[in-house]
Amino acid sequence: MAWIYLAAAGVFECGWAIGIKYTEGFTRVTPSVLTILSMIISFWLLSAAMKDIPVGTAYAVWTGIGAVGVAVLGMVFFDESRDILRIICLLLIVSGIAGLKLVSSSS
Repeated sequence: MAWIYLAAAGVFECGWAIGIKYTEGFTRVTPSVLTILSMIISFWLLSAAMKDIPVGTAYAVWTGIGAVGVAVLGMVFFDESRDILRIICLLLIVSGIAGLKLVSSSS
């Protein structure tokens, strides 16, 4: 269950990272509220996952999911670069996340 919490925490991290763009410096109410809620949920899920997953692994996976997710969403929604080297680098992050899961002693 801890890995499910961690994956969900990563998804909510993507949500708040993208949400920040829409808050316009936290001057727009609805995007600001949704972004802050995403932050709270993300941190809560991360803390729940850390009950069973070592802190270093959990944090690395959480930030990795966020980094890859936001980069991909940036490509899709904001027409950011889809350069092959950028994609290869993102795949390296994904392989690191998978590797951490494989070598983790938690279930």
